[in-house]
Amino acid sequence: LVEELLDALGFVVFPMVEYEADDALGAAAQIAAADERVERVLICTPDKDLGQCVGGKVFQLDRRKGQLSGVDEVAEKFGVPPSAIADYLGLVGDTADGFPGLPGWGAKSAATVLARYGRLEDIPVSAADWDVTVRGAAKLAATLQEQYDDALLFRLIATINTDAPTIANVDELRWTGPKPELAEVARRLDAPLLIDRAEKLAAARA
Repeated sequence: LVEELLDALGFVVFPMVEYEADDALGAAAQIAAADERVERVLICTPDKDLGQCVGGKVFQLDRRKGQLSGVDEVAEKFGVPPSAIADYLGLVGDTADGFPGLPGWGAKSAATVLARYGRLEDIPVSAADWDVTVRGAAKLAATLQEQYDDALLFRLIATINTDAPTIANVDELRWTGPKPELAEVARRLDAPLLIDRAEKLAAARA
């Protein structure tokens, strides 16, 4: 019903079937950032995985905390750059997306190792070959070796797919007012003032 109402109000809705909502945000942000008319793109969510989309014109906004994060802020928060966020989550997990990460791997150990090696594939198999100091390194290395496929799977889950179908260009996002279908939706919702309010808002923005 919410999707139907938003569509009737004239807002662009991305119905995701084979993709996640985060994929839509990342894909649309990438398209918007490529437009020379766009000065800045805000991804309004605190979700950790969207941090990988930050860079250039793209920023992440946590509206509840009033925090705006660019590349430097993401790196400061997680200890790794946006390019390593998916690998980081592959190790520590993400409760919001429902995967646990690897046992023993915490934020500090994952950040230290990935800040040095960048990707899961580039972390030496043996802790003896690590040139960073991490508490319990031998156990962490063994866990990664034993559950490497799990780490890759978790990373895949955490990776934003920017090929998700969203918009061709930012012009499609311009709001021009409600659609005729809003009358029926408003009737079903018993919200007769909805049409008038939407039309007045559209006129004010014209």
